[in-house]
Amino acid sequence: MAKLMVLTLLGLGLALFRDHRASYQARLNAFREVKPVELPNCNLVKGIESGSEDLEILPSGLAFISSGLKYPGIKSFEPDKPGKILLMDLNEEDPTVLELKITGSKFDHSSFNPHGISTFTDEDNTVYLLVVNHPDFKSTVELFKFQEEEKSLLHLKTIRHELLPNLNDIVAVGPEHFYATNDHYFVDHYLRSWELYLGLAWSYVVYYSPTEVQVMADGFDFANGINISPDGKYVYIGELLAHKIHVYEKHANWTLTPLKSLDFNTLVDNISVDPVTGDLWVGCHPNGMRIFFYDPENPPASEVIRIQNILAEEPKVTRVYAENGAPVRLLEN
Repeated sequence: MAKLMVLTLLGLGLALFRDHRASYQARLNAFREVKPVELPNCNLVKGIESGSEDLEILPSGLAFISSGLKYPGIKSFEPDKPGKILLMDLNEEDPTVLELKITGSKFDHSSFNPHGISTFTDEDNTVYLLVVNHPDFKSTVELFKFQEEEKSLLHLKTIRHELLPNLNDIVAVGPEHFYATNDHYFVDHYLRSWELYLGLAWSYVVYYSPTEVQVMADGFDFANGINISPDGKYVYIGELLAHKIHVYEKHANWTLTPLKSLDFNTLVDNISVDPVTGDLWVGCHPNGMRIFFYDPENPPASEVIRIQNILAEEPKVTRVYAENGAPVRLLEN
C-alpha cells in the first residue's frame, strides 16, 4: 500500500511538472519562429554595444536611452561595467549617441544599473528624467534634472519604497509622481524563479507620490512596459508572459479602471506612445525562451508592432519590424 501511495504521488508530481512545463513553454512562446520584416534606412547605431533597454523621446527630437542593464537570468554584454544613460539627437542625418555625464555628490555611479525610464517636462520647461535603477539588484527610482547645455544629468534624489521592490518600467505624471510596474512579487531570486515558472501572475502596478503610494492594478504575469495616452486619460500596461496589453482609464484620484485587453503572439515589452497620433509602438520578444536561455548561435529575436486607434472595437495592429537575432550577431562579431 505504501509503495502504491509513493508511485501515485510520483505520478501526480510528474504530471504536474509536465503541465507546468508545457504552460511555461507556451508563455515564453518557445517555438515561435520569426520571419524578418525589414525597414528602409535601418542602421546599427554604434556606441550601444551593451544593449539598450528603454527609450524616451522628447518633442525636440532628443532621445534618452538606458543602456547596460544587468538583470538576473538574462545575458549581459558588459557585466563588469556600470550602466549609463545615452543621448541621441534624432534630428541629425546620421545620429550618434553621447553618454550623459551624471553629477551629484550622493549618486553612486559604480552600481548604476538602469532599466525603464520616463521624462516629465514642467511648466517652466525643466525636463526631469526618472530612471528605474537596480543597484546590487535592488530597486530604486533615480530622479534627474536634464541639463541640455552641459549634456549632463543632475541627480536630485533616490526614491525607495516597500511597494517598489521589483521595478521594471515607469511612466512619469509629475516630477516625483509616477506609475511603475513590479515584474515579480517575490524579492528572493529563488522564489522569483518559481514564481516565473509556475506562472503565479502576482505582479502589480503602483502609483507613487511623495504623500501617497498605492497598488493600482495587480494579477499580472510579469507586468512590464507602461505608458500613458497623450491626453493623460488612459494608462497602457504590457503583460509580458500573457502576451497582452491592457488599457486602463485613469481617474482624477489616480486610481485605474480596466477597459480592455489586446492579445498578441509575442511577448510585449516597452510601450512608446506617439504624442500626436496616440499610436502605440511596442518593442516585443517573439520567443522568450531565447532570452532566458541565451545561445550565441541562436540569439534572441525582436519585433516592433504599431497599434492604431487602440480604443476602437478593432484597433489596427501592424508588424512594422522584425529580425531573427541579426543585430546581436553583428555586435558579437
